[in-house]
Amino acid sequence: MTAARWHHFLDAQVAQRPGALVLSDNGGASWDYAALDRACNAVRDVLETAGVRPGGRVLIIAENCAAAVAALFACSRLGAIAVPANARQTTPEIARISDHARPAAVLLTSAASPDAAVHGAQMGAREITGAFGALHLATPFASNPETGDDVAVILYTTGTTGPPKGVMLTHANLIFGGRSSVAIRGMTRDDVIYGVLPMTHVFGLSSIVTGAMYAGAQIRLEARFSAAGLYHALGRGVTLLSAVPQMHALLMQYTRDQGFDALQGAALRYVSSGAAPLDPEWKRKAEAFYGVALQNGYGMTETTAGVCVTQSRIGDPDISVGPPLPGVEIRIDQPDADGIGEVATRGAHIMKGYYRNPEETAKVLDPQGWMRTGDLGRIDDRGFLHIMGRLKELIIHGGFNVYPPEVEAALNAHPLVIQSAVVGRMVDGDEQVVAFVQVGDETAPDPEELRRFVAGQLAGYKRPAKIVMATTLPAAPTGKILRHKLLEVFNDQLG
Repeated sequence: MTAARWHHFLDAQVAQRPGALVLSDNGGASWDYAALDRACNAVRDVLETAGVRPGGRVLIIAENCAAAVAALFACSRLGAIAVPANARQTTPEIARISDHARPAAVLLTSAASPDAAVHGAQMGAREITGAFGALHLATPFASNPETGDDVAVILYTTGTTGPPKGVMLTHANLIFGGRSSVAIRGMTRDDVIYGVLPMTHVFGLSSIVTGAMYAGAQIRLEARFSAAGLYHALGRGVTLLSAVPQMHALLMQYTRDQGFDALQGAALRYVSSGAAPLDPEWKRKAEAFYGVALQNGYGMTETTAGVCVTQSRIGDPDISVGPPLPGVEIRIDQPDADGIGEVATRGAHIMKGYYRNPEETAKVLDPQGWMRTGDLGRIDDRGFLHIMGRLKELIIHGGFNVYPPEVEAALNAHPLVIQSAVVGRMVDGDEQVVAFVQVGDETAPDPEELRRFVAGQLAGYKRPAKIVMATTLPAAPTGKILRHKLLEVFNDQLG
């Protein structure tokens, strides 16, 4: 009996509902399942003709569009391994991925992404057309299967700490992730999902694209986030929105600029925020704005996105990331007196390992299947997980532990702060607490006002020694703040 494959979700919808709308994008595509089926088969045929064999890698340099979805599922149908990469990465970043993965073929969504077109030109890629529209194709390496037939995708991490690593996710991982996403969100074929989180990253790929295929929901794909684009989409029937805090904050600011304090006329029934901890004040603001509960979750590339997720009611003050998903285990390793230690997790969501990197794999996966996440957390008496920060981001100032999310929550409570990021900086043998605060272009608090604002909320050793104000903070394509770049980017303002 053939093992279940990732694309079987799509095959089931094609058989049952060929005429149902599934994908639209801002390039004008509007595909039903029959059209997506034809597009997938056309891409599969192109890859096979180009010499891609089962187990070979296909680098897909893309931004969100219908053709990218076709390319992903075409790889599964062929038995090849998709290696999605965000086209907005730099040439050296793409080159590192390509040199490590050694893909038999490179597909680029040049029509949907100017950056993909640039990468394609540098690679000498040629245009191909078919039922999928237009893509560019390059064939830099011979097909060389070496990962086993259970691997569906290899996702290279954004590298917020250290160099990128290729995370091998199996067909079973993605099937588990898609089903979990549907169950937690109550996703049905009547849902319309706003697909702005990049499908080249695990949340967009697993929770959005795979989940939607399992449920039969419709996805409105956006290549790039804009507050105006999201604002108008929410007025046109979108029912499910998953985003990161920066996206929510910019949407709220845009809506205020239109003269409204809350969203008007939306059909939203489910809103979630991920990639960063919540704080109570911000959660209250977001729920008042959307008129529905704001759900929070926790996961990473190595866990096929999901580990824990909330199912809160509106107004619930809980700011945990919720209990573990069904079938997922969590524990806290080496907890301190406050119960805070490294989060470990085990279950069907755990990656196979890092591609061609057994040393790094052994550092995080033990023989019993537990994975060290590198995140600090605690589990409360309800079994809900609270994330306290990255293990490597813990700041030790004057001998005291400072957890960045606690300081960020105090700063974010100021009504004119969009978001903040707190890191440590070594000064005279001690770690200094440094805060980077994103504000709007108009009225903004000055650093002294913010210091006074947080003074009553934070012990002296937790208060930032430096506060840098900015209208933007360096972020990955997912919207996650790149903490490791903050000190470098704002070096001139640190003194």
